[in-house]
Amino acid sequence: MPFAITQSCCSDASCIEVCPTDCIHPSPGEPDFGKTDILYVDPRSCIDCGACADACPASAIKPIEILRGGEVVFAQLNAAYYEDRPEREVAKVSTHARVPAGVPDRMRIAVVGTGPAAAYTAREILAATDAEVSVIDRLPAPGGLLRAGVAPDHGETKRVADTFEWTFTHPRTHLFMNVEVGRHVTHAELLEHHDAVVYGVGAPEDRALGIEGEDLPGVHGATETVAWYNGDPDVAPDAVTVVDGRAFVVGNGNVALDVARILLGDVERLATTEIADHALDALRSSDVREVVLLGRRGPEHAAFTRPELLTLPDGIELLVEDDELSATALDDAVPGSQAALLAPVPRVRSDWTSEPAPGRRLVLAFNRQVVRATGDGRLESISVTGPENDVEARTGLLVCSTGRRGRAVPGVPFDEAQGIVPNADGRVLDLAGSPEPGTYVVGWAKRGARGGIGANRTCAQETVEQLLKDATAGLLTGPERPSGRGRRFESLVTRRQPRVVRGKGVAAIEKAEKAAGLRSGRPRVKLTSVEDLLSTAGARR
Repeated sequence: MPFAITQSCCSDASCIEVCPTDCIHPSPGEPDFGKTDILYVDPRSCIDCGACADACPASAIKPIEILRGGEVVFAQLNAAYYEDRPEREVAKVSTHARVPAGVPDRMRIAVVGTGPAAAYTAREILAATDAEVSVIDRLPAPGGLLRAGVAPDHGETKRVADTFEWTFTHPRTHLFMNVEVGRHVTHAELLEHHDAVVYGVGAPEDRALGIEGEDLPGVHGATETVAWYNGDPDVAPDAVTVVDGRAFVVGNGNVALDVARILLGDVERLATTEIADHALDALRSSDVREVVLLGRRGPEHAAFTRPELLTLPDGIELLVEDDELSATALDDAVPGSQAALLAPVPRVRSDWTSEPAPGRRLVLAFNRQVVRATGDGRLESISVTGPENDVEARTGLLVCSTGRRGRAVPGVPFDEAQGIVPNADGRVLDLAGSPEPGTYVVGWAKRGARGGIGANRTCAQETVEQLLKDATAGLLTGPERPSGRGRRFESLVTRRQPRVVRGKGVAAIEKAEKAAGLRSGRPRVKLTSVEDLLSTAGARR
């Protein structure tokens, strides 16, 4: 029986590299690569060897005969992708950086960040060169978006973090955690001690709605909400209050679905995941019966991926808010479109001025916008414009999942309008469009907040290739390479930040969290404050 790729696919193409029959697509170099919901196995040419399943960092590839429950549909989705497609589209393209001849030896490169983009970058550099890599992060524990951004009930997706253990424990990797660029060390100082610096700092800020009342307690960005239930130390345990009744989410992408699923989810099931204890306690003591996702456009423009919708847990009733515009789009849906996916879903006309009915409901409401949030001291209602009427909806929780943007790093060019570091294929550009010597960017800080975890692998490949080309051409203006320069950087960092966490401290955090998880039947129990992380790492005051 052939294999099939399921919901937790990270699309990093590790499976494509090892497939002996080239039956997994789209692959790097093909037009659809990076644009499909998941990668797909062609059942016509799969030989059931299992090499792809062994290589998959997210455990997303499984034999069709073992698929159960909501995963059964992925056998059909994999096969459907190849209907009317040739068995081979393009020759297989390597997903590793191409190393030009003449790359200097004994380089020292700084990588800022420990999320997927930064980790893939460090791995490419270590694999392609003999460079020493300084990995710097402002938090004591690595992981970035894998730790604080992936939904806690997506445990298989979180397993991608295991891919980076080799990177963070490599003998040429030097970890400097709890160190912030711009506070403890400057960009200029990084360049003084390294041949090049690569920024993989993500897109940590929510895009604002720009409405009256947006600053009321009870109105939150999705980034803050997701970080809260994931135990991010940047977000206080009491930052989000889960209210009874009905909650609203602006947006209908995968993150919006994640938030809705966590709010409506089976608490006992969530208790077996990495969810933060404070979030679990809040969900246990609340009674969220309905979550409404508000989309500005019609159902044909819904931003969620098919796998996320098809794998909603049992017990959550999915409904579409009924109105003439939505009904027309659903009834006339083009086969294979987002609207066609939603066409069979039951429709409802809700009264958002009254309490929701018993049960747990996820309602998708299209062609609607929030124009105002009101309340005396905290959120009490929102004004929603719709295709047929405007409504003053009662609620105490509004989550805005309208996208993310980057944040400027002191000393590094930043495009405020786009919310990214200006660059050409990863080379950082000044505001006049000229390359900044020795400075590179990767991930969402480079291309904007789009693309999943696996997209960062090819993104990292592109950036590392530009860095190595510049190194070969003599364009890096880094320091001379005398012995001991690594020790000088370590001395500088330790002077500025005595509580720096190194490799042994990171290992101690990992061991403590997994041990606590083992005692409670969970993958791990996260330490959710900087002080607890530092204490566990042995970084004493």
